[in-house]
Parts: sequence; C-alpha cells; structure tokens
Amino acid sequence: MIRDISRLENKTFDVLIVGGGINGAAIAHLAAACGASVALLEKDDFAAGTSSRSSKLLHGGIRYLEHFEFDLVAESLRERALQLKTAPHLTGALRFVIPVYKDSPRPLWMMKVGVRLYDLLSGRDRLGLPRYLSTEDVVKEAPGISREGLTGGVEYWDAQMDDARLCLENVLMADTFGAVAANNVEVEQFILEAGRAVGVQARDRSAGRSFAVKGRTVILAAGPWSDSLIRKLDPAAPRRLRPTKGVHIVYQGQVSSSAFLLQGHSDGRVFFVIPYKGHTLIGTTDTDYTGDPGSVSVEEEDLHYLLTEAARVFPRLTFERSRILSSFAGVRPLVAEKGHPSKVSRRHVVERLKNGAFAVMGGKYTTYRAIAEDTLRLALPDRWRCRPPMKDYILFGSGSLEKAAVCASRYGLSADTVAYLQGVYGSRAEDVLALTHGRPELKAVVCSCSPAIAAQVVYARDVEMARDVDDVLERRLGVSYLGCRNEGCRQRYCQYF
Repeated sequence: MIRDISRLENKTFDVLIVGGGINGAAIAHLAAACGASVALLEKDDFAAGTSSRSSKLLHGGIRYLEHFEFDLVAESLRERALQLKTAPHLTGALRFVIPVYKDSPRPLWMMKVGVRLYDLLSGRDRLGLPRYLSTEDVVKEAPGISREGLTGGVEYWDAQMDDARLCLENVLMADTFGAVAANNVEVEQFILEAGRAVGVQARDRSAGRSFAVKGRTVILAAGPWSDSLIRKLDPAAPRRLRPTKGVHIVYQGQVSSSAFLLQGHSDGRVFFVIPYKGHTLIGTTDTDYTGDPGSVSVEEEDLHYLLTEAARVFPRLTFERSRILSSFAGVRPLVAEKGHPSKVSRRHVVERLKNGAFAVMGGKYTTYRAIAEDTLRLALPDRWRCRPPMKDYILFGSGSLEKAAVCASRYGLSADTVAYLQGVYGSRAEDVLALTHGRPELKAVVCSCSPAIAAQVVYARDVEMARDVDDVLERRLGVSYLGCRNEGCRQRYCQYF
C-alpha cells in the first residue's frame, strides 16, 4: 500500500470519501468490493480520532435496553458475531459481571431481566449463557470488591477488539480492491458544479501542496468533524451532531480476569473496568463537548471521576495516579437530540445534503459494517444491487493460521513471538516475518515494554502507511497505551523514520 498522491490528483472516481475513521474505511472497503473506483481521504491518520479511542468493545449495548432500543441492540449483536468470525485475530469473547448494590440506580431484578433479554436478542449468536450471581459469586470474581450493600449480580458475554487495527484492515482491504487511500490529506474546500458537490480541493499536508480530486458521488464520513465539514458545503447548515466526550485510563495491573460493568454512584451512568493487555482499562465518561474534536483532552475532573468511582466499588484496591499508564479522550459523533449525554441514542443517520453529497453521522463502532451498507444502499443503489454476498465479507488478516511453532522454526523466532504476530496481523503475519529474510536485525524486540519486533515497524511504514512514530506507537501497534518508562523506547522506533 503506497501513499501516492499522483493517483488522486485531478482524477475522477465513482466515490470520493472524506474521513478515514471506521465508517469511512468500511464504506471504502465495501464500495471498492462492489467494483466502484474509490478515493479515501483522511486529514490525519486512519483511525486517529474517535476510531482509536473507544472502549475497545464489540458489544450489543446492554444498557440501551432500558431505552427500549431493541432493534439497535439486535443489530449490534448480529454485527458482533460477524466481526468475531471475520477478524478472530483482533476480537475475542469477554465475560462481564455486573455487581448490584442496595443503592444501585438499577436494582438486581432489572439486571436479571436485562441479561436474559440480551441473551434472547443474541439468539444463535450468543457467546455464553447469562448467569445470576450470589454475593459470594461476585466476590470470587474480584476479591477486592466492596461487600457493603452488595445484593448479588449477573454475568453476561460480549466481545473485545482492537479498534484502530479493525479500521486499518478495512482501509487495507479497500486498497486490495483497488481503492486509493491517502492519510494526511485535508479537504480545504468543495468543488461545486451547478450547485452540486463533485469533488474537493485538498491539501497534502506532508508535501504542503494542494490538488483537486473529483467524485461522481461524494460521501462525508468525518465523525465529530461532520458539522464543520458540512458547513464548508453550506455555511448556513444547521448543527446535526451532539458531540460527547469519553475518557479512558489504562491502569497498571489487572483487577480481574473478568470485565465489570459498574453503575456510577454520583450520576448513575455505567462505566467499565476491563482486562486489557495485562492491565485494566477503566472508562468511559460521557459529557457534552463543544470544542474542536482534534483538541479534546483528558482533564483532571475526568481522572478524578474514574478513579473515585472505581475505588468506591473496589475499596480494597489502591487506585493511585502514579499507576495510570496512559489515558485518552475521544469525541462521539452522536446525532443531536435532547436529554442526558449518556442517554443520547447511538443510532446512525445517512443524509443526502442539498448539494448532492451524502453525510453519515452517529452510530456505534460495533455496527460499522451495517452503517457502510446503509450508506452505499442510498448513495450507490445500482452498484449495491451487485454487492458481494455477505459470506465474502473478509478483512485483511482474515484466513486460517499456520501453527505458530512451525512458522517459528522456519523464521528462527520463538513460538510466542509468532503467536503474538498472528494476534496482530492474522493470516498476514507471515508478510511481516518475510521481512526478516536476510535482515536478522529485524527480528529483535524493539523495547522491553512490548513483544513488538523491528520488522513490524518497517511493515507499518512500508505497507500500512504509517508516516511517523506516533502512527506506529498509537495505532499500528498500540504500544503507547502501555506507558513505557524506558526513555530509549521512542528513539528506537524513531530510527526507522
């Protein structure tokens, strides 16, 4: 996959997509699979915004049941099952426990009804049977949990995923089908002909020059930047989004091998405590956000909220600031509606703008493929009738894996290293390993904070369009979440750029 702006400059495509988050990447993937010529533009890096700053979950959204969004939950559960089959290297089933206390906003009977209904909506796609837990059962799951007022709990199943790499694999699949994708390319203005959007004037931020690219169909998939992008088309356009901020922290050490869905005491909203890369992911907050999505940051009050709520449920554990390995904030591009931020629907909307462009807004990560389908059904009705059957929906790393020990013997690496690479790249792991032929230095582990080897950095640069070390650390490998204390870590990655 080569970043070649000449393949875009002054060209006309069937579909021009603006926004390289998960929705834009999936739309590009499916449109190209239908035989359309596709251009995908991303102003930063693929998944650099909201699509790499989620709770890392593929889930139906059990909490949406109390808002009676049964169809959204059912759709999400179907998509969850598809992603588990499509990308087993990037996804995995995860058991959740919901402890319930006497003063919990949602009583135990409601939680029991909720997990049972969740299981019914899962149907044949269930990952495990729900279970009602006694007080002792809950304590066994996490010995440090508070027993005071604990009335019991419930257990249910969902899934965990690598959000940034799922997005990247959709981009790589689009490229496989002939799409032209470019990161670090920003839209300066739209090209209009007879009042209709037919392309954009874009700027290659790497080279510092502008160029035109046209599309017979223009699709805006800019996430929380949608309103500002739409106003470049129509300065008088009304606000369509209600952005909310979500903050997570990666906490050193693992609280439990199970994930916990907890009910906040101060505001009643739910948040997660999830095992993650040998540590614990705690989040998320859910507050209105009116600033620039590119400037969203973790504030002191966000950290205080998450640590305070976690400490309230796990009082025997010491939640100290010094043990926060990393933190990150993202902006949810929710469709505007009234009510508390945590109650705003996660449904998506695909709208045809008066200039003829299409805008996709809202939605949740789990349903990204369905969102792409809905978008193309509206934007490319003729081609969409000829779409590939769903059984052919695959991602870049889909496919069977060779035994790690066999592969390790062939390349002179440990079976653990090969298994790790297969967990990142799936069936494409051997593409990374092939780089080590004649270059034994690429077999070396880059830093003690991660099992990543040097060949992965070269692969990220040459195949996955990583432009700098941040693209590698944050999105290609996710090393930045581990909060390495080794001062030489970053420099060792930088030598490849």
